[in-house]
Amino acid sequence: MTGATAPINAITISQSLPIRTQFLPDGNCKIAHKTIRFHPISCGRAVKAAAPSLEDEIPPNARLRKEDSLWRGGFSLGVDLGSARTGLAISKGFVIRPLTVLELKGQKLELRLLDIAQSKEVDEFIIGLPVSIDGKETPQSNKVRSVAGRLAIRAAERGWRVYLQNEHGTSTEALHKMIDEGLNSADRHGRLDAYAAAMLLERYFTQSGGGVELVFPKQLDLQVKLRQFSARNV
Repeated sequence: MTGATAPINAITISQSLPIRTQFLPDGNCKIAHKTIRFHPISCGRAVKAAAPSLEDEIPPNARLRKEDSLWRGGFSLGVDLGSARTGLAISKGFVIRPLTVLELKGQKLELRLLDIAQSKEVDEFIIGLPVSIDGKETPQSNKVRSVAGRLAIRAAERGWRVYLQNEHGTSTEALHKMIDEGLNSADRHGRLDAYAAAMLLERYFTQSGGGVELVFPKQLDLQVKLRQFSARNV
């Protein structure tokens, strides 16, 4: 996370978290699924060595697809957030397509995103994070992080994840793709945001989810729900 304050009640995660250590009646300790002889130092070292990163615990769909060519798990919703319009695209299987453009803001937008995710069987949101050409975040980045943080809380209640993906250049890529497809200027104007969301998903899967940020709710019960849901679907 670079130069921005995470929204309240949500944090972006890239580092490892400690895992639970259980001290057993027989004097040993259990770390994850491994039981070792009890000793405070050895248990402490084992915790540090065994602690999985969130990338392992809650992997994005793009990484699961890379690791298993037969994996046909959840669907991904690309979200290109704008000041007035939000473009959406969806990935189902190996097909990425523009979906729609919403002219909503605030809670109405967030609730509509959840409704669309439910109807399309989506289990993760890939939200474009605006950055400058030199990779620095912009004032718009803070606004996107705030929306992503609020959405992450609502999504986690359903076991869905929210990720942030660098979106720099996706609008230009979208315009070129629309021209290549022969869309006229009127159609391009009305669908540019949806195509930009599709380019965001193309980048996400091309990079196998590398570099995305998981927006993680601070509430412990929601963290547990995310981990449980991900464990069932890996």
